[in-house]
Amino acid sequence: MSNTARPIKRALVSVFHKDGIEVLAKAFVAAGTEVVSTGSTAKKLTELGVNVTPVEQVTGFPESLDGRVKTLDPHIHAGILADMTNPEHVNQLAELGIKPFDLVVVNLYPFADTVRSGANEADTIEKIDIGGPSMVRGAAKNHATVAIVTDPADYALVAERVENGTGFTLEERRYLAAKAFAHTAAYDATITEWTSKQWPKPQSLIKDEANDEPQIDEKLFPATFTETWDRTHVLRYGENPHQQAALYLDPLNRNGFAHAEQLGGKPMSYNNYVDADAAWRAVWDFAPQIAVAVVKHNNPCGLALGATVAEAHKKAHACDPMSAYGGVIAANSTVTLEMAEGVRPIFTEVIVAPDYEPEALELLQTKKKNLRILKVAEPPKAKRQIRQIDGGLLVQSTDLINAVGDDPDAWKLVSGEPADAETLKDLVFAWRAIRCVKSNAILVAHDQATVGIGMGQVNRVDSCNLAVERANTLADGADRTTGSVAASDAFFPFADGAEILIKAGVKAIVQPGGSIRDEEVIEAAKKAGVTMYLTGTRHFFH
Repeated sequence: MSNTARPIKRALVSVFHKDGIEVLAKAFVAAGTEVVSTGSTAKKLTELGVNVTPVEQVTGFPESLDGRVKTLDPHIHAGILADMTNPEHVNQLAELGIKPFDLVVVNLYPFADTVRSGANEADTIEKIDIGGPSMVRGAAKNHATVAIVTDPADYALVAERVENGTGFTLEERRYLAAKAFAHTAAYDATITEWTSKQWPKPQSLIKDEANDEPQIDEKLFPATFTETWDRTHVLRYGENPHQQAALYLDPLNRNGFAHAEQLGGKPMSYNNYVDADAAWRAVWDFAPQIAVAVVKHNNPCGLALGATVAEAHKKAHACDPMSAYGGVIAANSTVTLEMAEGVRPIFTEVIVAPDYEPEALELLQTKKKNLRILKVAEPPKAKRQIRQIDGGLLVQSTDLINAVGDDPDAWKLVSGEPADAETLKDLVFAWRAIRCVKSNAILVAHDQATVGIGMGQVNRVDSCNLAVERANTLADGADRTTGSVAASDAFFPFADGAEILIKAGVKAIVQPGGSIRDEEVIEAAKKAGVTMYLTGTRHFFH
């Protein structure tokens, strides 16, 4: 097998971020490498003792248009793209008087950083790199003879190969090229994500004529899904120990739940993230009211409102104290010392809140050293949900409490007397809470707190039985269903499910309606004198 390594005699270096460049400079000096560089990079390398050839000396053309044009020149790109294993390329370079590059080191303008900084449109556009990606793609394409480096984490390796004169083998250059293509693809995807939101399709290009195709919001559902995420944390494992897992972050967003600030406890696991995200979203369905959720395996085992965050937590925990063991707690209000005292005796995996009183944080950090304490500055803002299926993605707008039927003023009373003020408050609470329960979902509530939840069942009868059983067996045998209210995330296909709730003493039910047997269900409620409202909206959660 022939030796495919190519020593690095001439390098092109053009980097926006200068971190780590000292390592390269030392190697260039030691090896006597010829270095061509641009602008501030050339200045930095010169300060580090490198004998730099400015790029304009190679091109014979000055940097122009406020730096938009520096390296876009045949004297640069022919040197990058010439395959030196091809005799014709070698001869053409000689005829043109152009010298080839063995190494190209580039990192790009900080587009994502600029967007996150809140910069205006003009400044953001100036951080769309043109020359950089062109050099990266050119060098990556010509990996036959050129090594392309875009990751500062590779600088130490490059320095070693420069100094010892070995360079990189073809296999290694291919690997570096693959990294480079991934880098430019992610960069362009980030630009696409920004432009698709900032520059929507103008009305002048939208056809007026009606057609049979559903209208689509192209901001949420672009014709080509090209967004990118950066791997940030490698997790110990996934849902199970034999599964690998990692956390990826949106480079344009630094405020979502995935960017939570961890103030204490062990590292987050895959399941911790899933459960805590579900709990975090659940409590914000009730803002600005103070809410606390206790979640286990992506389902709430308690959810409540309170005059204080401590009261909300106490009520949420009381729904199912047994399941709360090893659960996740989320609050949409600052965690107080009183709430922290309530959490202290309960084995909890994660707590997440917008903030913590200093005394509360100190108590949790010192008395519950393994508790993962998360601080998230902003409520959930995701307008789109993504689920991978084999060979593709399913994308949908986020299920929010914003449908017409989520407004109690739009509900239709079909049985019993109109709910009094207190009962209606509980019905509204139950209807909002049902959104975060896995289907088929039945939720029993009282005093703006869950008292029984039936979730994830394959039929609604089982969910009704489970909700009633949990309500009346998890509180020292107390009857918590009599006088309570219930919500169903979708219609009752038969009267049997509603009859289970009615028999248990539920006084009012809210459900979407829409079954071909609605009249049977309504008749069962009328017969029992139970108030029933239809919303016309459902909240499936699969």
